[in-house]
Amino acid sequence: MCGVIGYWCPEGFGEAFSVIVDSLKKLEYRGYDSFGIATINRSVLGVVRAVGKVSDSKCLPLGGSVGMGHTRWATHGGVSEKNSHPHRDCNNRLAVVHNGIIENFQELRIALELRGHILRSDTDTEVLPHLLEEALNLGMSIKDSVISVSKMLKGRNSFLVLDSLTSTLIASRNGSPLIVGVSDSSNEVFIASDIPAFLHKTNQVYYLDDGQVVILDKIPEFFDFTGVSINKRLITIPWKSEMISKGDYEHFMIKEIMDQKDSLISAINQNPEEIMRVAEEINNSHGVFFIGCGTAAKVCHIAEYIFSKVADKHINFVTASEFENYRHFLLPETLVIAVSQSGETADVLNALSVAKSKGSKIISIVNSPTSSMARISDYTFLINAGVEKAVASTKATTSQIAVVSLLAYACAGKLREGDRLLVELAGKVNDLLNPRYEERVKALADRLKDSENIFIIGRGINYPLALESAIKIMEVSYIHAQGFAGGELKHGPIALITRGTPVIALVADDDNAQEIISNAMEVKSRGALVIGISPENNPVFDYWLKTPKVNTVGSAIANLIPVQLLAYHLGIVKGFNVDYPRNLAKSVTVK
Repeated sequence: MCGVIGYWCPEGFGEAFSVIVDSLKKLEYRGYDSFGIATINRSVLGVVRAVGKVSDSKCLPLGGSVGMGHTRWATHGGVSEKNSHPHRDCNNRLAVVHNGIIENFQELRIALELRGHILRSDTDTEVLPHLLEEALNLGMSIKDSVISVSKMLKGRNSFLVLDSLTSTLIASRNGSPLIVGVSDSSNEVFIASDIPAFLHKTNQVYYLDDGQVVILDKIPEFFDFTGVSINKRLITIPWKSEMISKGDYEHFMIKEIMDQKDSLISAINQNPEEIMRVAEEINNSHGVFFIGCGTAAKVCHIAEYIFSKVADKHINFVTASEFENYRHFLLPETLVIAVSQSGETADVLNALSVAKSKGSKIISIVNSPTSSMARISDYTFLINAGVEKAVASTKATTSQIAVVSLLAYACAGKLREGDRLLVELAGKVNDLLNPRYEERVKALADRLKDSENIFIIGRGINYPLALESAIKIMEVSYIHAQGFAGGELKHGPIALITRGTPVIALVADDDNAQEIISNAMEVKSRGALVIGISPENNPVFDYWLKTPKVNTVGSAIANLIPVQLLAYHLGIVKGFNVDYPRNLAKSVTVK
């Protein structure tokens, strides 16, 4: 979940430190508890580390044209300078930054300490430089040392190593993403956990696969874990650097909410023949599982309702971290559809490895065309949402719902109808996202900002939407929020309602409308402040946010956008960093 960046440039042609700082700022959505930078300057290893965000820091620069950096999301060990990367060996020859988890680090650490090594942090990462030190002391080259140590590690991880003695920058991948970027015009070479780190410099990349290492030089050299040289294909990424800027907006989150005017159209713009081919796979499969984590899991839950409503078809939703418990249901005829924004979510990748072991076919719905998920899937649908930088997902979520909806309509033989309805919905979303509407949401946020709890209720497709709404509010405003099925209130949760408790009722223009209004009346009679998100006002609402009048499937998108706006403005009025909420990171590459 951390962000890593490595930089190589011929000596005298560039200053690594400033480039690395700039790149780390672009990776802060992956972690921002602390950061560190290491460079090699005339064979001397220099390291700076600090707690906090790199964008807020004023560190003294280091010299050198080769270096690496790290922005941390704490897993092993608390947030402190001693736990910040890079970590060094006993001789201060090596520095290492790492992303992922070393599951067997405790046994490795105990063995190292018994052999006389002094480890100063609480991290799993610090075993790496000491293991490498031992391999080098045995006479191995830096390449062979990295390969040897990589084979010792359990878990999904990747790491970068700076060797000051040989002025070498080398990296290893075995689970967590690493991408190499090369710039012909400036002789610069990059390696990072995500493309935005260097997209302002180049969009020419090589992808490192699991079980591979790379030595960074003017022409990067790739090897597998047996030491055999590998030829890699240079790929041009169709992204531009302006895609990762905030433009005229104050935050990425509000920009990405407003982007939905266009991102929905991009998501809907799929190849009809490919949609129908996958729909045929779904219809002919022996069981379909939709899997995802966090917000993507809520999209999968929504998919259950969409396929039932549109295609009269049962599909299974399972949270990816629990999917292994369903392995006995998997057959070669089973279809697993994985949903993820990054395509690098560790729990999803682990679930897909279970599916692979059973011979099940895999479809992925992702935003990154060359992500790990996309590359191991039998077929991939790109949601085409563009770069999403805010940790709380907005436009990627609605784009995922749109693609899932198209698949459901295709399974029912109604792809044209589905496409038309979704295009109409996108036009209504465009009308919804206007300054007057946002001012009304701001006013509601100001009214709710001191709330300790917010409850969200929905029925049918709006029940999983209530669960996702709670995630958004909690992520950004830190107000405790919970989503419930409207009919479940009287079975326990209604005990939590006191005078003034905000309850958001998600209402669609469908068969559930009257029942959810009745549930709103139940909480109103207990003193709740009822906020209606609905195409029509109702006397039970104390505050109303109007949504477009669309069909049931469309309400999954139309009713979510006002909640996204509310979460954003709650975070703003409470003075929080809405783009980078505490304790969270964008790409969850640990289990």
